[in-house]
Amino acid sequence: MDNGASSYRRFLDGDQSAFDDILTEYRQILTLFINRYVHDMWAAEDIAIDVFTFLTVNRHHYNFKVQLKTYLFMLGRSRALDYLRRKKRIVFTALTEAESVEADEGPEEELMRDERRKAVMEAVSSLPKDMQEAVLLFYFEELSYEDIAKVMKKTRKQVDNLLYRAKKVLREKLGEEGSAL
Repeated sequence: MDNGASSYRRFLDGDQSAFDDILTEYRQILTLFINRYVHDMWAAEDIAIDVFTFLTVNRHHYNFKVQLKTYLFMLGRSRALDYLRRKKRIVFTALTEAESVEADEGPEEELMRDERRKAVMEAVSSLPKDMQEAVLLFYFEELSYEDIAKVMKKTRKQVDNLLYRAKKVLREKLGEEGSAL
């Protein structure tokens, strides 16, 4: 799908089904991303709808210099922070992975996997907010350093330093399991 750009170009040319493709592709991940800031799924869904509404009303604000996903995350982050400012509280929550259990996995393996996931998420949650956000965007959302820099409004080198320090802290906290980071 060319990272959403081709669908958005079709939408700009008048193809309404192209916007449905964009919604299908990005609605859920954008909502989950926003939920990490606001810690309220209902508010996150409302903010995501606001982002997509902005995208349709202000059609020519997106200039194709960054991936559509990055642009949506930038808008989502900005609106989530505005929401938190209005609420006068800032809460950042850890990502909870929702993985299906493989059919051939026994109860012991499932328990070990759950314990490892819990340990990793606790370690990530204990990081400072900037490091935590960089780790989540890089490892869970699979954004590039440049895209993370745009979302976080930092330079690429600052993102590189944040991830380097975060990996170092996580290795210390997780012991041998952390060496794979």
